[in-house]
This record gives sequence, C-alpha cells and structure tokens, in this order.
Amino acid sequence: MPITKGFRALVAEASAQITTYSVEQVRERLQANDPSLQMVDIRDPRELEREGTVPGALLAPRGMLEFWVDPDSPYFKPVFADESKEFVLFCGGAWRSALAAKALQEMGMTNVAHVEGGFGAWAKAGAPVETLEAHKAAHAARKSTA
Repeated sequence: MPITKGFRALVAEASAQITTYSVEQVRERLQANDPSLQMVDIRDPRELEREGTVPGALLAPRGMLEFWVDPDSPYFKPVFADESKEFVLFCGGAWRSALAAKALQEMGMTNVAHVEGGFGAWAKAGAPVETLEAHKAAHAARKSTA
C-alpha cells in the first residue's frame, strides 16, 4: 500500500497549527527564570545519553507522552496538569515535537508549544546543555530539597 501522506506533510500540517518558538526566544525565557516555562525533552534514552539535554528539562519519551498527559491513564504524570506552565517540547530536529505538540493540542492542552530546529538547533546555538548524568543528579537534588 503506498503512503498517501508522508511525514513532511504531517509535520507541515502540525507546524501550521501549533506555537513554535525560536531557540533564542526560549533561551531568553530560561535566562529570565520564567516560572511558566517547562521544557520537555521527548527524545529517546539513547539520544539523551549521547547528547545530553537542556538543564531543567522534563524527560518525557515520545512514546509515552499522551499517556503521561492524560489523567485517566495509569501512566499519568501530575506535572502535566499544571495549567500555570507552558510545556515547550523539543526533539532532535523539531519533527517529532511538532507532531507531539499537535497531538497534545488535540487532547485539549492549550499550553503546549515546541522549539524550532529542536535540540540540534539548541546545541548549535551554544545554548546550555548538560549531560544526562548531571541532569539526573540535579533532579535528585531538587527532589531532596522539595
């Protein structure tokens, strides 16, 4: 069976319906310690181990995202119920995050966006990156002081 709509068309359709921020826009918000901003890294564990992530990002694998967001799911993560946050998704190159942001909007979330160019653009711009080990240590430290 031939593919009638390829991934490029799906990503283009999603991109037309979601909010997209440049690396610089997100970086400025992070530098200003914007309390409403929650970065969400949807890349898989191999990518995280190899490339690191954005400091403070929530790690939410793409394959589990809809389940983590839905309060009726046994996998629900309460962090996603925080309506005071804007969840800004990113993946490697902004294809998966565009599709994911659209899916979350279709689920009813209005506080979701993604980063243009994804983690690749983030790292290329010299924006802050930390290793996965450093990220886990920082997360553990935050949990112990909470």
